[in-house]
Amino acid sequence: MEKRDYYEILGLSRDATKEQVKDAYRKLALQYHPDRNKSPDAEEKFKEISEAYAVLSDDEKRQQYDQLGHAGIDQRYTYEDIFRTTDFESIFRDLGFGFGGFGSIFDTFFGRGRGWGEERPGRGSDLRYDLEIPLEEVATGATKEITVPRREKCDVCNGSGARKGTTPKTCSRCQGRGQVQHVQEAGFARFVRIETCDRCQGRGVIIESPCQKCRGTGIVEHTRKITLKIPPGVESGTALRLAGEGDSGGSGISTGDLFVYVMVKPHSIFERDGSDIYCEIPIGFAEASLGAEIEIPTLSSRASLRIQGGTQTGTVFRLRGKGLPEYRGRGRGDQLVKIIVRTPTNLTERQRMILSELKKEERPVRK
Repeated sequence: MEKRDYYEILGLSRDATKEQVKDAYRKLALQYHPDRNKSPDAEEKFKEISEAYAVLSDDEKRQQYDQLGHAGIDQRYTYEDIFRTTDFESIFRDLGFGFGGFGSIFDTFFGRGRGWGEERPGRGSDLRYDLEIPLEEVATGATKEITVPRREKCDVCNGSGARKGTTPKTCSRCQGRGQVQHVQEAGFARFVRIETCDRCQGRGVIIESPCQKCRGTGIVEHTRKITLKIPPGVESGTALRLAGEGDSGGSGISTGDLFVYVMVKPHSIFERDGSDIYCEIPIGFAEASLGAEIEIPTLSSRASLRIQGGTQTGTVFRLRGKGLPEYRGRGRGDQLVKIIVRTPTNLTERQRMILSELKKEERPVRK
């Protein structure tokens, strides 16, 4: 599902100040915080407004979003990056939600049920896929089906790692938290060290009867076909992020993301400069001298171009709107056509006579 505009989510104009962004979020957070609003859609709404605030309250993220839209955020930041530097605590403290605000948001996004301040388990690995497309598909956008090998949750045990008909048992050592806490006191000092549970290896459960398919890991290797939409105007080297399409991290751990790096193939005719495209078209000496209407290639078909008499080599004509769409923006670039006048070779006798007569009539161009 396509994301809504962050400014629209918070009910703000694009020139809103940071204080206006904060005020808008405070108002909406008070309305949709799950501790206060128990309606079925409140949590999703709260996640949405929190993500919008996390981006628009940060100058660097906001600039990236204003320039490139959601693609600018998805390509550069993970969800952890978006939320890690955002000050939710002071807002929730003022609203009466205590210090668990940020932890609650973080857990909501990543499905982690651990307390604020505790170490959280990792996530599945992110994957990279390199995809090459022709310039014609940059002009129109494209839908591609790609095949990605990845680690997925076992479909037999549903990722639990336990044989069908059995269930994992809560680890008695860590009480299902996957971590153990060691406390050491020395006088007035108190040291707390948190470590991964060595009995369950951080899973929080003990599997006494492992699943035969995944051998108790909850993970299997699988090759999956994924449909990818490539937006028009995409730049070479752009990374398109597909959230949740990376490796599974196992039961209770969020799945990684898939990053598809798009590379644009060199074109036999056109060179790209942002949303503009450039090509060189050769014409004859007579066409340049007398003028002509010539047919030239474009990315979608062919077009007619009127050459004025006396056109010199190197003259550039601009075809408005015949370039590429602006990536994540509005409008379209132009096609620039550079004229190259060909000097005739292998002349016939008649052509030599005509040019000789022309030479006699020409005014000297050298002083």
